[in-house]
Amino acid sequence: MIYDEATPFRSEYNAGADIVMSTSPLLSIITPMYNAGSMFDEFMQSLLAQTLTLLEIIIVDDGSTDGSGERADQYAQQHSHIRVIHQENGGVSRARNAGLAIARGKYVTFPDADDTMQPDMYQTLVTLAEADNLDAAQCNAEWFFKHSQRVKPLIPLDRLRSTPVLSGADWLNTALKTHRYMHVVWLGIYRRELIEQHQLQFEPGLHHQDIPWTTEFMLLAKRVRYTEAVLYRYYMHDASISNRKRTGERNVEYQRHYMKIARLLEELNDRYRDRVKIYPSFHYQVTHEALSVCHSVRREPD
Repeated sequence: MIYDEATPFRSEYNAGADIVMSTSPLLSIITPMYNAGSMFDEFMQSLLAQTLTLLEIIIVDDGSTDGSGERADQYAQQHSHIRVIHQENGGVSRARNAGLAIARGKYVTFPDADDTMQPDMYQTLVTLAEADNLDAAQCNAEWFFKHSQRVKPLIPLDRLRSTPVLSGADWLNTALKTHRYMHVVWLGIYRRELIEQHQLQFEPGLHHQDIPWTTEFMLLAKRVRYTEAVLYRYYMHDASISNRKRTGERNVEYQRHYMKIARLLEELNDRYRDRVKIYPSFHYQVTHEALSVCHSVRREPD
């Protein structure tokens, strides 16, 4: 199924337009895409190789100009469980929100369109979630440096092992103390009912919007588990948004975003004051990167 901005978003397929799953999917995979380039096919192949079969794939083409949108349409024409939304470029947050608006899965996840997943990633996480009635299940990941072909675990095993069921707040507290945890949405799957119940949205225009979104979700979550299994590969290359060199005005822009994130975390910490106090851990992580940005700004020529 292919949507554009003139197509009303709705959670069912148009009658006769596609083969409708007789059973609702367990998982909706929502992927914002903007000029994904040569990595897009590798990403799609890793999704099509997933051992979990009760899933749907929602690609949100955020105004790509390199042919990625047309390539996504080809996949949708070949596979009935793939849907594509085309919209004008509005950023990652708007793209994720658009995907959420039509998602049908019991759980949702948000991988990047230039990364890859192990074939059993989503089967592993959904199995955990179903067995323990989880609101979220998260896994470990690895950084892959394309230039050197070096691989590095996101969270080393000597920092954190698989956990039993924890509250979301306790899980955040545990993970942040490793000083290696990344509050990114692609690390796990999330119960859609909880997202809709609390009307959680990604804030448009905010860099690293994953931080406040995952924080609030986890503060609301009652049951969360983490597996140390490395199931996601994040590619570090020149095209990665988070890996672009920050100079001049870009550094100042990032500084503003980190300040806003710090304020949002302060508000969340106050709103959920009856939960585990996690703000100090977040403050350490966000402040560390914000200070590095400020240091870069200071070194920039006038």
